Amino acid sequence: MQRSGTVTIGCAKVVGVEIQIARTHFDSPVAQTLCDEIQAEYVRRYGGGDETALGAGDFDPPNGDFLVAYDESGEPLGCGGWRTHEDDAEMKRVYVREHARRQGLARRLVAAVEASAAAAGRRRLILETGPEQPEAIAMYRALGYVPVTPFGFYASEEGSLHLGKELRSKQSADA
Repeated sequence: MQRSGTVTIGCAKVVGVEIQIARTHFDSPVAQTLCDEIQAEYVRRYGGGDETALGAGDFDPPNGDFLVAYDESGEPLGCGGWRTHEDDAEMKRVYVREHARRQGLARRLVAAVEASAAAAGRRRLILETGPEQPEAIAMYRALGYVPVTPFGFYASEEGSLHLGKELRSKQSADA
């Protein structure tokens, strides 16, 4: 299924449901709806949304990418993206709608973000998260993310957790 303005970058089955992960513009209605939902989740967990400044152009290739996962019927289930941060790629807005959680979709989204950043020549993917997201912290650690030097808007925020992972480029994976 192809949507206007999107490029399909992967398909997978998650608990028997065909999932399509497609590139989309960060300022598209579907991306903004999902980002509004994640901000509401942050309000529930932290008492306020993520105040990091994000521009639509931050996620435009080759300096970034924004991905949305859709089910077989075309319903958006989650999202994630990356943007350039110095020499690294910074992962932002990884989110899965509540009814689609605990089925491996977040891992698939993270893998797609990692692959996109590596394909763009980024060697490390970094992220910031917080203590009120223990399931995200556990997933990132299980995927090989380790503590890195604090960066970004929440660098000095007590409790903010900054993680990173070295990416394998296609060239090193083929070697």
